[in-house]
Amino acid sequence: MPNPSGVALYTAHPDRYADMPYRRTGRSGLKLPALSLGLWHNFGPADRTVETQRAILRRAFDLGVTHFDLANNYGPPPGAAESAFGEALKDDFAAYRDELVISTKAGYLMWPGPYGEWGSRKYVLSSLDQSLKRMGLDYVDIFYSHRPDPETPMEETMGALHSAVQQGKALYVGISNYSAEQTREAARILGELGTPLLIHQPRYSMLDRRPEDEGLLDALDELQVGSIVFSPLEQGLLTGRYLDGIPEDSRAASDSPFLNSDAVTEDLVGRLRALDDIAKSRGQSLAQLALAWVLRGGRVTSALVGASSPQQLEDSVGALANLDFDADELARIDAVIKP
Repeated sequence: MPNPSGVALYTAHPDRYADMPYRRTGRSGLKLPALSLGLWHNFGPADRTVETQRAILRRAFDLGVTHFDLANNYGPPPGAAESAFGEALKDDFAAYRDELVISTKAGYLMWPGPYGEWGSRKYVLSSLDQSLKRMGLDYVDIFYSHRPDPETPMEETMGALHSAVQQGKALYVGISNYSAEQTREAARILGELGTPLLIHQPRYSMLDRRPEDEGLLDALDELQVGSIVFSPLEQGLLTGRYLDGIPEDSRAASDSPFLNSDAVTEDLVGRLRALDDIAKSRGQSLAQLALAWVLRGGRVTSALVGASSPQQLEDSVGALANLDFDADELARIDAVIKP
């Protein structure tokens, strides 16, 4: 029997918690799956069918992926991902709401004028209200400041996050794209307000090690704050798609603002092939190696993956079968990345 969207009714797999590892987020009581589903690129756009989007969400939950990560501006157009996700929640996941961790963010441009982006109290709380309306929710589990505002006092932005919790519109708060120093300041302010900083969402991958090099991971360890990393596959570079150059239907071929063809140099392709050889020696795909690498040692709470199909998601979850690296493997990876 179809639901109002014309998609067959969904019942979650009874063994959905059998294999997924869950990691405690900082010093909180919240555990996140080692892999979380990010709805940045592949959810909401008109060129993705409702059936495909629903199939990805359903397969994720059946595999124990309980965390769905959004932001106000995800789409395109901005807001489309939250609207599409709201329909899926209503049709498929209403009975499972208390088993889900749903996050959203505010920080990037959403509407015209001086109140439509950054970190003012007016923008942050208005954005959250809009996000809740699009998703049909009373609250989100995690609400983020998506980027630091260079002009608004951090006390105001963090105060808005605190208010979201006080108003019952968010259970926890996080930050994204903040430096180590900014993270310490945000944690201090939130701690004084009585709403602890739960989590930080930085960009991190084998090819982008700034959280290590700039001391962010050290700061998070010191503060006992969780981390969930985005772009662990470096916009698709750390998959098998670019081992022979740039495919015609790839993100790089479209000169996406997030990855353009100039980035895929002969030198990079050579490095990707060397990493693929290491992956094969471990019985993994290149994508699985990249995900295992960011999750190694337990410093990262969860890694965000996108998916354009249920099969792609299944491949990502396969990384969890081997998260251990010996010293030689890590040295070989470093030799490829930083010769």
